[in-house]
Amino acid sequence: MIHHEARGSGATVLLLHSGGMSGRQWRRLAELLSSDHRVLVPDFLGSGANAPWPPDAPFDFRDDVRAVEALLDPTDVPHVVGHSYGGLIACTLALRRPVRTLTAFDPPAFGVLRDPDDHIGLADLAFVADDLLVLDETSGGDPAWLELFVDYWNGRGAWSAMPAPAKESFSRVGRKVFYEVRSLLADRTPARAYSGVTAPTLLLTGEASPVAARQVVQLLTAAIPHASVTTIEGAGHMAPVTHAGVVNALIRDFVTLVEADDGAAVPGRPPQAES
Repeated sequence: MIHHEARGSGATVLLLHSGGMSGRQWRRLAELLSSDHRVLVPDFLGSGANAPWPPDAPFDFRDDVRAVEALLDPTDVPHVVGHSYGGLIACTLALRRPVRTLTAFDPPAFGVLRDPDDHIGLADLAFVADDLLVLDETSGGDPAWLELFVDYWNGRGAWSAMPAPAKESFSRVGRKVFYEVRSLLADRTPARAYSGVTAPTLLLTGEASPVAARQVVQLLTAAIPHASVTTIEGAGHMAPVTHAGVVNALIRDFVTLVEADDGAAVPGRPPQAES
């Protein structure tokens, strides 16, 4: 079983971190919600307190989906929250089992760009996808590869500007992140498949998030029956970290509103947070 932390009691809230990070990403939100919820915060396979992923072992992002699902009681209907790679895991989990609510920030569900082709999103993704997949797989996850990965999501120069300890942390899980990226880029789940997600859904993106990520969010919003979207102004893909107060308040208010409405679908835009 993957490493995880649990705190509080009440309805379960599952918090899923972004690729290259750990469940510690959500510590502030966990504190915010644990006063009246059971908050479950796992580290993905090969991440955080889990053993490193073997460098040459096969991997698919659905392995993380299954590992997270194994933490849940079969009868539990959790609120599920995810950022980036964790957002994809959250969306995939919502396709596999009932969830109370779904919240995803920039989930890289790139399959939705391909049926029918979203030329805007695919053109943006093409700038980096071939380089990230690299023909010589032995280099996938090394510092040069991580620079491409980090700069795509956060802007040119982001890797160079990153403090040395953060680079070291990313490098320790670089090979696993490479496998995550390779498998999610191969995903072909179309937008129409997400029409099966019937839970109230909040999709979030940053004003400065990559074009492909923003296109995915718009397509998912159109496909999921009870979905709404909020764009965090002045923020990019890492808004759950850089603008944690705003993002956490949006998530807390969304979960609270749905519970107050006794699980009914919540139409329209969720409450806005103070910046």
